[in-house]
Amino acid sequence: MESTSIFLPSLESAIALSGEGQANLKLLARQTGADVVLRGQELVLRGTETQIRLCGQIVAALEALWSEGRAIAEVDILTARQAIDTQRQPELLAMREDVLARTRRGEVIRARTFRQQRYIQAMRKETLTFGLGPAGTGKTFLAAVVAVQSLLENQCERLILTRPAVEAGERLGFLPGDLQQKIDPYLRPLYDALHELVEPERISALMERGVIEVAPLAYMRGRTLNRAFVILDEAQNTTPAQMKMMLTRIGFGSKLVVTGDPSQTDLPSSVPSGLVMAERILSNVEGIAFCKLGRQDVVRHPLVQRIVEAYERFEAQSSGT
Repeated sequence: MESTSIFLPSLESAIALSGEGQANLKLLARQTGADVVLRGQELVLRGTETQIRLCGQIVAALEALWSEGRAIAEVDILTARQAIDTQRQPELLAMREDVLARTRRGEVIRARTFRQQRYIQAMRKETLTFGLGPAGTGKTFLAAVVAVQSLLENQCERLILTRPAVEAGERLGFLPGDLQQKIDPYLRPLYDALHELVEPERISALMERGVIEVAPLAYMRGRTLNRAFVILDEAQNTTPAQMKMMLTRIGFGSKLVVTGDPSQTDLPSSVPSGLVMAERILSNVEGIAFCKLGRQDVVRHPLVQRIVEAYERFEAQSSGT
């Protein structure tokens, strides 16, 4: 058994690399077969030459994160391992350097996986982008980040956020309050993403001026949306007719990002999902990108990834019986 040491520049970098409860070190050990021990700022690797080399390569691939004391998640380690296995280290470095934005707290926002990076690139390039995947993969949040950046850089004149209010059957009249109060519960995930990037007072001012519009899908009917960045969230809950209606709202100088998880529809069993049908109909149409994210792209708590995996296994077993 061989041994080598990597000396980290600060306690902050050591904490960032090791993770909560040294979870990252345990994951590095599982991924490489090496024994990984942190002694202060000294990272000690023990194992075969191959195990130590692989572990050292992963640690080096993560240096842009731990050297600045930024928290490292499981998804970062797995992406670094994937880059090494597929010889995509230059692509990983470029992805690390591609900073989308900073939150109001100064935290850097960038793609954490290769598929997230492809999703971001598609939103920048294409007129219509579909972001498909399970909870926690950044579909809505990354779309909101790209949309806000587009607005701040004057690439569009307004930002429109919409989603179907399935639970209320698109008939919101019986709910208390004005229109905004009626639809707020259904649009909260979009608000959450906005508040990460823009001061609440500024959001209110932009909404009053109509620069940012948040509305249920039913209120999009009959409109032509020019010079707008539009996000349709929870699109798995659209009917085929609703999806067609929304897709045909695209005007000149506009972009539309459609996000959803085809496996999580809340529609009645007799009603097909407009998102699923759109993928079948539009998958080969020029100017449209379909970006599929998976459990490997989950960037929430590691438990979310394990939950997604467990459900996928259960659904696979159920469909096979």
